[in-house]
Amino acid sequence: MGSKSDLNIMGEAADVLKHLGVKYEITVVSAHRTPERMVEYAQTAVARGIKVIIAGAGGAAHLPGMTASLTPLPVIGVPIKSSNSIDGWDSVLSILQMPAGVPVATVALNGGRNAGILAAQILAASDENLLQSILAFKEELKKKVLESLSEVESK
Repeated sequence: MGSKSDLNIMGEAADVLKHLGVKYEITVVSAHRTPERMVEYAQTAVARGIKVIIAGAGGAAHLPGMTASLTPLPVIGVPIKSSNSIDGWDSVLSILQMPAGVPVATVALNGGRNAGILAAQILAASDENLLQSILAFKEELKKKVLESLSEVESK
């Protein structure tokens, strides 16, 4: 994440990964305030065994795109509505509008949870055990919706 203030959103990605049994690391890497750290982090990710990077950032939100430019790994961008944000649109557009050849999968504004789910689904394409965990997770989601029917329909 670009700043410690992003932790409440990015923590949702960590929570879902933990729930699914996926190892992860979480840290602060600012594209603007620690550019050397960003370059090192992105360029050494493969050697460190990372398979997918989730990068969340607010404001100008260059972290996901710059990370994607420096690594062959899939990068999932999480636009974050920050205190200096233009209602989150600056972050959304900075991450969404990537040039050809430097893709970033972009989730919804403040969509940390979906970023974690998407990262797990990418990993599950080559991990049968994780695929089974994803299927069970999806069944949990379905069950919660079905359990809420009687409460909603009784009103």
